[in-house]
Amino acid sequence: MVIRDWHYIDFLLVTGDAYVDHPSFGIAIIGRLLEDQGFRVGVIAQPDWRRTADFTVLGRPRYACLVTAGNLDSMVNNYTGNKKRRPEDVYSPGGKPGLRPDRATIVYCNRLREVFPGTPVIIGGIEASLRRLAHYDYWDNKVRRSLLLDARADLLVFGMGEKPVGEIARRLAKGEAVSDLTDISGTVFASAGYEKKAVLLPSFEQVRDDKKKYAEAFKLSYNEQDPFTGRPLIQPHGEQLIVQNQPGRPLTTEQMDSIYGLPYMRGYHPFYKQEGGVPALQEVEFSITAQRGCYGGCAFCALTFHQGCIIQARSHESILEEARLLTELPGFKGIIHDVGGPTANFRSPACSKQVRSGACRDKQCLYPDKCRSVQVEHADLLELLRKIRSLPGVKKVFLRSGLRYDYLAYEKDPGVLRELCRHHISGQLKVAPEHVAPAVLKYMRKPGHEVYEQFTEKYTKANRELGKKQYLVPYFIVAHPGCTLKDAVKLAEYIRDMGYNPEQIQDFTPTPGSLSTCIYYTGIDPLTGEKVYVPRSERERKMQRALAQYRNPQNRQLVKEALHQAGRSDLIGRGPKCLVW
Repeated sequence: MVIRDWHYIDFLLVTGDAYVDHPSFGIAIIGRLLEDQGFRVGVIAQPDWRRTADFTVLGRPRYACLVTAGNLDSMVNNYTGNKKRRPEDVYSPGGKPGLRPDRATIVYCNRLREVFPGTPVIIGGIEASLRRLAHYDYWDNKVRRSLLLDARADLLVFGMGEKPVGEIARRLAKGEAVSDLTDISGTVFASAGYEKKAVLLPSFEQVRDDKKKYAEAFKLSYNEQDPFTGRPLIQPHGEQLIVQNQPGRPLTTEQMDSIYGLPYMRGYHPFYKQEGGVPALQEVEFSITAQRGCYGGCAFCALTFHQGCIIQARSHESILEEARLLTELPGFKGIIHDVGGPTANFRSPACSKQVRSGACRDKQCLYPDKCRSVQVEHADLLELLRKIRSLPGVKKVFLRSGLRYDYLAYEKDPGVLRELCRHHISGQLKVAPEHVAPAVLKYMRKPGHEVYEQFTEKYTKANRELGKKQYLVPYFIVAHPGCTLKDAVKLAEYIRDMGYNPEQIQDFTPTPGSLSTCIYYTGIDPLTGEKVYVPRSERERKMQRALAQYRNPQNRQLVKEALHQAGRSDLIGRGPKCLVW
């Protein structure tokens, strides 16, 4: 501020992450976007919330404080799926834990209200986005109010916030009161009354006290998340109404190019150098975000609730410009680690209808089978990758952000997979079948296991033709709603038959906003009304995990207990099919 001769800032950004000026970090995008629009922006990263001094160091902002917990929900960031404190925080300098509070958005907002009374406080990021309505909180094991009320914020921005934040900033600068900003897509506000047409959800009190009402509210909100057809939502909280406006429209290619072309420093703040930097940067420093959104529709993923299912892609020119920039960075060794997004091989909307009028309300693109309207298309991706790998200074371009294996399985041209295996797989390909039991895949909203088998055959054949030995590494989730011990045994038998010893197994964690979390809490599939078995006890969760890692000697007793309970004692012994002896 001194160097720039600034005596004030327009917007104060407060984040639970260490500050990394890179487009993979939401706070960096919002800060650079506001700067590009002519505003003076100050950032306070990981303030000490136990006192007020850190919050006042840049002075009172002219227009508003913008608050985010960081790139992750603070409770997900701080705790494992078994509610144990994480020993590391990759979004903190040196990976040090404990530098952000639990429920960071609430804590930061309370401090800002204390030091800057009367200044508008606006919350956003994934924590605010996925907690925008009454929601089940796994760590409290109860239904909590909208985060807007608990944080005592003036406005909540949900989804990817560039458009709404830009409009909010411009209107505040023109002198509008924050209380008048009730018509902006992609925002949530509290009101004593609302006269426009909207979908009325069961109240906070109803969903808190009645699981059927919770499931009803989830289904109603789930069906209104499309930016073209989604209607405003109202959820009473006592005497107040929480109003969610229509989701924001997808960004155009030109808008995406503009955002990712802003002058990021592409590194962590020099202040963190003495602590070894920020570990989260290592995964993305030499990677490129090429698109947003995903129409995969997995039940355990809240991406549809946050980024949406309509793909938004950058142009080849924009991505190539960033690739050239990477080749000039110190430490670049010729390898671009990733070019992708939530799903690397989704480069365009699922079908032409999505572009014109939004996603279908009553069916999924890839579940239970591929919709006949889905256009399987990899030509644009391959063309882009060819251009990148031909750039001077680029030796290799890998895809690590998740190739959608079922989408590749539906690809009729075998040359597509061969080219990916020849140039863009780094010895192993990580994919996410998640499970093998039909009942579990049903509640995960994943395709049948036979689709994964079809893909493995294609992948093996492609590598054999290329003379390459490249492995397929599957990710699995245990203790997901719908998964019984018998289903967990079925997964263990599959792992046995593969000759695979998985080091990484994900315990299902109920995170706000996902369909699976609603099923976990209510025991009801809200979209069908069907009752669902849920493995909730800590003991059963441990048994399901132990079955997936039955080769670990430390799991022997748990595996035997699980097999006895599942009626599969035949798998205990010295036989070739036995899991333990």
